[in-house]
Amino acid sequence: MKRSTLKTSAYWLTTGLLALDFTVGGAFQLLRPPQVMAAMTHLGYPGYFVAMLGVWKILGGVALVVPGFPRLKEWAYAGIFFDITSAVVSILAVGDGFASATLPLVFLLLTVASWSLRPAGRVLAPVTPRASSSVPPAQGAASVNAAA
Repeated sequence: MKRSTLKTSAYWLTTGLLALDFTVGGAFQLLRPPQVMAAMTHLGYPGYFVAMLGVWKILGGVALVVPGFPRLKEWAYAGIFFDITSAVVSILAVGDGFASATLPLVFLLLTVASWSLRPAGRVLAPVTPRASSSVPPAQGAASVNAAA
């Protein structure tokens, strides 16, 4: 198997699992079954937070798989990273132990893998500074120093 095919397959496998987890998990949080509410209460989160988190999880999961929108994908990856690391911290903070935090840590690895394996079309292009049309580049530094 060619390296590019393997990379693309690994990207879609990790991204698909991650998007599925966040979309389904978010739907369960919106439905608020007793098991979800008990787990979130145990972690110290109020009921209204569960529904809000569910909406953001669904949106993040969908953002990962829709074509285009590389900036939106960057925000989704950041949100997923924050969500999962917060889950690990919450689990450890209530004393549930490292074993309970292993599943979120696995999904954290999936997040990093998916983000790092993105095809070129799904990567946010680097921001390049725009040249100012009112101040020529050679005079820009002198103008700033003179104004100070």
